[in-house]
Amino acid sequence: MSIPRLVSITGSYNRPSKTQALTGHIASLIEARHTVEIVSYDLNDVGPSLGPALWRKDLDHQARQVVADIVSADLLLVGSPTYKGSYPGLFKHLFDLIDPLELRGKPVILTATGGGDRHALVVEHQLRPLFGFFSARSLPTAIYASDVDFKDHRVASPRLAARFDDLLSDLSGLLPARDKDIHHAA
Repeated sequence: MSIPRLVSITGSYNRPSKTQALTGHIASLIEARHTVEIVSYDLNDVGPSLGPALWRKDLDHQARQVVADIVSADLLLVGSPTYKGSYPGLFKHLFDLIDPLELRGKPVILTATGGGDRHALVVEHQLRPLFGFFSARSLPTAIYASDVDFKDHRVASPRLAARFDDLLSDLSGLLPARDKDIHHAA
């Protein structure tokens, strides 16, 4: 049996990034409970060919590999910074280059970050409809984190703990449980 592959993609160019910190934190929580291979990308990893690409064939090799990993993932972890009430344009453009049938039925964890709580509905009003268009299976629990949930670019918020627990519950049955007797290096 092959190990399920979780592909994390964040719509940020910043390094360090709150969005990357959030998706990285979630990935580590998932990895602690489930046997899963994790691959993480941000828009820097996609590279400069994304902006001018009209079609997937216009992407360079590096960007095509990121798209191939997104399409072949067993589970997607999507994270978006919030800009003016929505996800960044190039983040959306990346998904514009994917055929909707390629994400049909794929489980997707939706996350977003923003400067304050006034952007919290970006997950429900922007990301969930986007992945609904693809007929992907967005998990019920989405995570939004604002500036107060981070310290030194790390998740440091007790208020998110219940959301993380709910998200991990959503994953039961989707991923195999980690064997408690095996110790894995981080």
